[in-house]
Amino acid sequence: MALSDPTLAAIRFGYGLRPGSDMPSDPDALLAQIRRGVVAKPRFPREGISGRREAATRIISLRAAEAKAAKDGKPNEDIRKQTQRDAQRIYRQDAMARLVQSVQSPLGFYERLATFWTDHFSTSALKSLPMRMVVPLYEAEAIRPNLGGSFSKLLKAAVLHPAMLIYLDQTQSVGPDSVAGQKGRRGLNENLGRELLELHTLGVGSGYSQGDVRAAALILTGLSVDNRGLDVIYRPRFAEEGPISLLGREYDDEEGSGQDHMLMLEDLANNPATIRHVCAKLVRHFIADEPPQDVTDVMMAAWTKTGGDLTEVYRAMLTHPRAWSEPGRKIKQPFEFVVSGFRALDLPDESFASMLKDIDDNAEDGGPVGKAIALAGGEAAKENAKRKANRAKSLTLGALQRMGQPIWQPPSPAGFADTEEAWLSASQLAERIAWSRMVARVFAQKLDPSDFLEMALGDAASAQTRKIISQAPSRVHGITMVLASAEFNRR
Repeated sequence: MALSDPTLAAIRFGYGLRPGSDMPSDPDALLAQIRRGVVAKPRFPREGISGRREAATRIISLRAAEAKAAKDGKPNEDIRKQTQRDAQRIYRQDAMARLVQSVQSPLGFYERLATFWTDHFSTSALKSLPMRMVVPLYEAEAIRPNLGGSFSKLLKAAVLHPAMLIYLDQTQSVGPDSVAGQKGRRGLNENLGRELLELHTLGVGSGYSQGDVRAAALILTGLSVDNRGLDVIYRPRFAEEGPISLLGREYDDEEGSGQDHMLMLEDLANNPATIRHVCAKLVRHFIADEPPQDVTDVMMAAWTKTGGDLTEVYRAMLTHPRAWSEPGRKIKQPFEFVVSGFRALDLPDESFASMLKDIDDNAEDGGPVGKAIALAGGEAAKENAKRKANRAKSLTLGALQRMGQPIWQPPSPAGFADTEEAWLSASQLAERIAWSRMVARVFAQKLDPSDFLEMALGDAASAQTRKIISQAPSRVHGITMVLASAEFNRR
């Protein structure tokens, strides 16, 4: 299958074709998206960075006050339920905004990188109720502005964000020989130390030991979160004193400033095992499940030469001949599939706003559905509202849930799987076909299937697929077949 460079770039390095949108045609055009993306304000959090911090700390404070009252025998069920409804509503709106961000953005490569790094440094909105609000903030605040700079800076921003410290229970970690540890207040938690080595930097099988995991966890002790402002703080009473040996280097906080963890992160960022692990993971994500060694090698060389400048690492990948050959080696993850489907349909913002309104109106947190029932016919209005909400959810957030990739809800700190075997199954294909049929019925009944094939795939469509689509018995059937085709599900 011979593709033009712009088509290949849009599909392999972006979220697919969109009618009327310019397609990048070379590495420079793709890299230019990063410069624009890192300074752009994303659609989430809905209130902006400062507004989200205020909203999150308010809900955290209310939950803490209610928990204390309940412990004192004076529970306030209304406060508990209201904060739960607020957090769920905000998460739902952010998740839809995250979906629309990828659909509407002209910066497909930047958006793909934001998704990649958010998954590499995985956190989950399911950890706790406040995390519904903190995880979207994490992507907007720690990941997106830093994905074009040095890996060291990105690593620090991600690992030292409240979302990561809360997710991996760093706030519960106490050095055994610290002041607090000697008083028996909790113990060492190795979660962040383990994932830092295994997932974020060195990678599995790179030669570190369980002793290194413990050492990393000890160096991280003292780091915690002040919920009053969602700030990362250092608590010396909880910190293990040095010297602590990790991978052959001793960390000894002689001045008591609590900066050993920064030195550790810098060392890990420049470790050859980290360079190898991260470069291979980037190649696996963008080019092939089995990363070609020659592509990984040039990226590692660029990393070493530039001190981990990620833009130059991406450049090394994008300028390698293999980046522009052998299309279709990767199966799209569910999020990529849904986003590229909406892009091909060229849906406007109004369509997503309408779907979100339908979902919100019928959610447990209320909305105007109660008034609608009272004014427009009781059970009939209620059933109509439910039907519209179910359809909207089935097309967007519910679809991703069913396909196994709900937004900001990875199954573990390892993130979502990024290989064909995880997403190419009978049940997965059945869900994709069902979604394709539904979206065709709702949004594409007036589209000619052959015209839509050009909109969705351009010269990526094979002669056989073109023939099959031209013989489709109906518009809906034809649109469904385009979205369910092998070419559309691969990149």
